[in-house]
Amino acid sequence: MTPAPSLLPAPRSPLPAANAAVLHGAGYAGGEVLRLLLGHPRVTVASVTSRTLAGQPVHAAHPTLRGVTDLAFVPPDAVDASALDVAFVCAEHRQGAAAVDALRAAGFAGLVVDLSADHRLRDADAYARWYGAAHPAPHRLAEAVYGLADLWPERLAGATLVANPGCFATGLALALAPVARGLGRFDAHATALTGASGSGARPSATTHFPARDGNVRAYKALAHQHLAEVLPVLGDGARLHFVPASGPWTRGIWGTVHVALPPHVTADDVDVWFEGVYTGRPLVRLSPSALPELLPVVGTPFCDLGWVVADGVLVVGVALDNLLKGAASQAVHNLNLALGWPETDGLIRV
Repeated sequence: MTPAPSLLPAPRSPLPAANAAVLHGAGYAGGEVLRLLLGHPRVTVASVTSRTLAGQPVHAAHPTLRGVTDLAFVPPDAVDASALDVAFVCAEHRQGAAAVDALRAAGFAGLVVDLSADHRLRDADAYARWYGAAHPAPHRLAEAVYGLADLWPERLAGATLVANPGCFATGLALALAPVARGLGRFDAHATALTGASGSGARPSATTHFPARDGNVRAYKALAHQHLAEVLPVLGDGARLHFVPASGPWTRGIWGTVHVALPPHVTADDVDVWFEGVYTGRPLVRLSPSALPELLPVVGTPFCDLGWVVADGVLVVGVALDNLLKGAASQAVHNLNLALGWPETDGLIRV
């Protein structure tokens, strides 16, 4: 007699898993990385480091994690590298390279996702020009994969050192990559505003609330260091003139890019450019004939792109959360791609 089929679901095979460390995890980006990893179905957070807060619970720096985790900060030298599969480096520039070197010296050969700027440029001389100091570990630059996940997911498979892009760089590169593929040679003029969290957790005169509230202030006009990341993405035919500004909000980047179009290029052509690059990319949302707003991306892993064409001019609008798409969620996206996992694991929740 044939047994009746079971109504119970078949047992699931266990998910592949990874033990992770978040190094220099007391800042804004570190807190967002930690929050995402704690909700990731394939990741166990083994340690979070901070020299100044060692011994204190992580909610001392990240109050929203109170009741979510019992993890406490440990000093960097207390991390057991042999127990790790992946490490996220959330250090400031020049400290990132030192943290990666320390991991490798401890015998860690697994995946490192570096959120500092230290491995984003291939040329140590370019790093010195844009960051005002000699690169602390130029021997490692050739190892790094630039982790612009929405453009080059295939490059990340099997990577062991990923350079997480900067926040402005992410927005500008995603906004202009379709233009570069469609035109080859072009001039672009961009202005983008970022919230106060883009300046990091350490307070300064320019992030002080009375100076920031209700105010807009341009800085590093035509000389922002993220240009050094964007231009190689766009190719030798691109010229980009960029004015960054601080906006009177906490998080999020909103900006526009203007490009003069040749007479033969139509609005339909521009639609084809963007759809050709981003169709099927789950974390880029497109809005033909409309520019995006800021609030719909805050707290999300998405980059919203929209565009309008009139009188021979293309205007591309870009909006993203600087702490997520511009830092932490892109780092987790890179983790997923490097380890061959579904790329939105731990990122999209209803």
